Amino acid sequence: MPTFRFGVQLSKADSGPAWRDLARKIEGLGYSTLFIPDHFEDQFGPLVALTVAAEATSTLRVGSLVFGNDYRHPVVLAKEIATLDLFSEGRVEFGLGAGWMTSDYDQAGIVEDDAGVRIGRMAESLAVMKSLWTAGTATYEGEHYRITGAIGAPEPHQRPHPPIIIGGGGRRVLGIAAREADIVGVNPSLAAGYIGPEVLETTTADYYHQRVEWIREAAGDRFGQLELQCLTFVVQVVPDRDDAIERLAGLMSVTPEQVGTSPIALIGTTDQIIESLRHRRELFGFSYIVVHEAEMEAFAPVVAALSGT
Repeated sequence: MPTFRFGVQLSKADSGPAWRDLARKIEGLGYSTLFIPDHFEDQFGPLVALTVAAEATSTLRVGSLVFGNDYRHPVVLAKEIATLDLFSEGRVEFGLGAGWMTSDYDQAGIVEDDAGVRIGRMAESLAVMKSLWTAGTATYEGEHYRITGAIGAPEPHQRPHPPIIIGGGGRRVLGIAAREADIVGVNPSLAAGYIGPEVLETTTADYYHQRVEWIREAAGDRFGQLELQCLTFVVQVVPDRDDAIERLAGLMSVTPEQVGTSPIALIGTTDQIIESLRHRRELFGFSYIVVHEAEMEAFAPVVAALSGT
């Protein structure tokens, strides 16, 4: 059984000192990792923010959920990640995605190709970056990238490279994650390009079971080496679990059972949430749980009880 660890995702702070304080608080509460998204909305630039967070702490791991592949060339991003991993002495987790938020593309004037093209480009990009990190050079000719003798310097601290995170809800991207990543995140479907009501249909337990089976099939013998990650969307540490679930189900126009069994929702007392996480680890294999800044303090007793177990 994989051991539990926990991360916090946040986007910004009121100032540089406040960001450093947040990183230190996350570390002090026992979380493994600070994550930041990668969008063009109101948030810090991820590479600089992660560098500052790593510099402000001593054990906290840092990463993005996830870098949008279309926003940076792989030779550039590989160098930045290797440099951060070197300076942080091996505390980087590298999350990569194909890009999904339509508003990012619209705001930046970047052409949003269809999902198949974006996923293919991400797979090629990852191959280039892996070569730079492991072989120290990359020559690659694919449909989307043509690289000639690129130099992979500096060498990352972690060998052969920082742990790679790829997440998604579609079979193709989860297959790539199962074969190429170290950490696989299972997410609701974001095919619409925004978070709307239809996303709720892909947060059920059955949906997640199916995605884990896809990962298992694609991973083959390496499935047991993968760390399965779940990004939560609803975390409520409350004394009356049933009442909270009923209220939320009413707001979302779904059944209480759908809310109570969805992997993205953790609701109840500390002990009830601990029990839920242990049960879901048996059902789905999820051992790497990510919450958001708003609930990180209330959730900290769960972290203290389960981390490393």
